[in-house]
Amino acid sequence: MTDTTIKTAAMLAIGDELLSGRTKDKNIGHLAEVLTLSGIDLKEVRIVGDEEAEIIAALNALRARYTYVFTSGGIGPTHDDITADAVSNAFGVPCTHDPDAMRLLAEMYQRRNMEFTEARQRMARMPEGSRHIPNPVSVAPGFIIGNVHVMAGVPQVFQAMLDTVVATLPAGARVLSRAIHCPFGEGDIGTLLGAVQKAHPETSIGSYPHFDGLRFTTELVVRARNGEALEAAAGDVAAMIEALTTEQEGATEKDLGTGELA
Repeated sequence: MTDTTIKTAAMLAIGDELLSGRTKDKNIGHLAEVLTLSGIDLKEVRIVGDEEAEIIAALNALRARYTYVFTSGGIGPTHDDITADAVSNAFGVPCTHDPDAMRLLAEMYQRRNMEFTEARQRMARMPEGSRHIPNPVSVAPGFIIGNVHVMAGVPQVFQAMLDTVVATLPAGARVLSRAIHCPFGEGDIGTLLGAVQKAHPETSIGSYPHFDGLRFTTELVVRARNGEALEAAAGDVAAMIEALTTEQEGATEKDLGTGELA
């Protein structure tokens, strides 16, 4: 069922390895694509290292501002996996070994004839009162507390968890889009495009330049949740391009005429 209200989201990616460059993040782009299809606006992304105070500060800022917060990373078995502790402290609740998570993990390691060590038991820790996010890849669950969804950093696991989470969220009003090719560079259209945007405040008009080795062109993308607003803005963008084309052709003809008279 689609909710007509606008849903917003933020992502908090956690891990020293992201900031050092040892790991190249693949989760931000995937989250953005999934949320766009669900009608949820991803408004902000933050990356923080494995420092509890920084995680808490970022999480508290984001969860107060947006409908949903999604985190990735820091819920593994090693000493620097501190996300569960940080989230617990952000919400002011104890971080405990969840009984259902302990059972799931114990059964999984028993099937694999592996010892359920103290380190592996760390993956069952989560804030008291959390709900599980199932992990069909490696069993260890993520968790939800308040509007915060805590998931693994491994892309395959993150994506599997996200599929489960998004299916439970009310779909927001979808954003419609229209791409329009513009044969001019941003320097030629900047002022005119700004005027079109101002005339259509219900829309968002993005410009994406391209250089083919000889000249600049621009792809203009009009976005809106209202179809009529989208069409009106797209029509004005097309008219702007047509006027510029006519103007340029006229200038070229004038130059040619001047050359013939010289």
